Amino acid sequence: MNTPSTPILYGIPNCDSVKRARAWLTAQGRAHQFHDFKKLGVPAQRLEAWLLAPGWTLLLNRQGSTWRKLDPAAQAQVVDAASARALMLAQPSVIKRPVVDWPDGSTTVDFDPVLWSKA
Repeated sequence: MNTPSTPILYGIPNCDSVKRARAWLTAQGRAHQFHDFKKLGVPAQRLEAWLLAPGWTLLLNRQGSTWRKLDPAAQAQVVDAASARALMLAQPSVIKRPVVDWPDGSTTVDFDPVLWSKA
């Protein structure tokens, strides 16, 4: 993978965490790219990497409305990285946001200004 020279923030523009994250990066004077899951989809190659690290259990947002709207049988089918991948590709809103690929090659999930200050 080519490492980006600026952070790439993946998410959905109307997500509150994504809004806070983008505002924080801007306030820090940190240039960044934004990848909109709704318009551009989930990049399958990046999803494969995210499922390995930071991992599918962290990436799957079981607290969000998309997950809660799934019927219990569909929720019960998500038991490993492969089943999580299928759901995430079909319903990108189930991915915890934002996901950020940092220039140092690391990836973070969710907005954490303390952790981000070190990135």
